[in-house]
Amino acid sequence: MKYVRFRKDDEVYFGVLKGDSITQLDGDYIKGETRPLSTEFALGEVEVLTPVVPGQVIGIGLNYELHAKETGKPIPEEPMMFMASPSAIVAHETDIELPSIDHRIDYEAELVIVIGEEAKNLKKDEALSYIFGYTVGNDVSDRDLQKKDGQFTRAKSFGTFKPLGPVIETELDPNNVPIQLKLNGEVKQKSNTNDLIHDIAELVVKVTEVMTLMPGDVIYTGTPSGVGPLSPRDVVEAEVDGIGILRNRVK
Repeated sequence: MKYVRFRKDDEVYFGVLKGDSITQLDGDYIKGETRPLSTEFALGEVEVLTPVVPGQVIGIGLNYELHAKETGKPIPEEPMMFMASPSAIVAHETDIELPSIDHRIDYEAELVIVIGEEAKNLKKDEALSYIFGYTVGNDVSDRDLQKKDGQFTRAKSFGTFKPLGPVIETELDPNNVPIQLKLNGEVKQKSNTNDLIHDIAELVVKVTEVMTLMPGDVIYTGTPSGVGPLSPRDVVEAEVDGIGILRNRVK
């Protein structure tokens, strides 16, 4: 099922997307059970928002073997975690703003986990049951600041650096799904999550060993090889089969 959060006439709604039609729900799907209402909206008549407003944004670095190799870094024995500011989250069709055209600022297509229940110290056989669903992310990163700082927070937390959406899909095999990214219509990244070094359940387990995850928190699960720089006026499209295309323009 595809869940979508959207705005119509200055009001924010939650709904289920089927084709190009949205059936409104009576509340926030992240906060608990919801029921469909009789109200329907055409997708083209609404503004699609981020499908969730996370309290915490966790990222995983170097989680595809070929990406680790292209950076010249060793494959992590455990998931390499970092945090980014929730204020960096923006929606499908929102502009990405580059704070400096002199810095190398890269795109990174990613499958994103959306947490559905409070989670702490989970075991691997139960981890997937704490996930509400999955969406698409673009982990935009300032490489100059990443290298300068020796850690990721500043490089990945600028406003608009974490596009997310357009929907949350609840029926997906997260460990075997194609992922790709197009830049101005040209495929730059193309892989499958079956190439993840640390699979989805393991990521949730390792994160919850460190911190408590709450409903709506998100985990960016890592990017395949083929990362590259963004430039003004670029159009970048991250896609995960079964979820959809997250499209953003570079301002």
